[in-house]
Amino acid sequence: MTTLIYTLTFVVLISGTALYLTRNHWVPLMPGADYIYYSSLPLSSNTFSEDLESGLSSSNFDLTSNIASNDSRAGLDDAAKNEILKIMKKKRMQFDQARKVYMEQRFAANGIGADGRPKDPKFVSFS
Repeated sequence: MTTLIYTLTFVVLISGTALYLTRNHWVPLMPGADYIYYSSLPLSSNTFSEDLESGLSSSNFDLTSNIASNDSRAGLDDAAKNEILKIMKKKRMQFDQARKVYMEQRFAANGIGADGRPKDPKFVSFS
């Protein structure tokens, strides 16, 4: 009986350790993983240079010109920035891809198709 308890304890400890060490691979596959999966996000970057350091720039979305011209604006929108960083972290995407996914999600939430045209059946367009 004692051997069974020790064996069971050993198997549980080894299994738990293996699951803990490989959690980055299997936790995102679980339903509701965005609730369980913790990723630290920077707290309110207020300048373009902080946004650039966070990886929120690319050749298509270049912030260096804003920094070079000493732009006094507050930087990128915090809510959008956090959502794009979540997408980048969760789906392991580059900034441009994550920005595209974020915009498509915003379009879908507002009744706009991925091509930029409204999904409203009453919409009339003259080309």
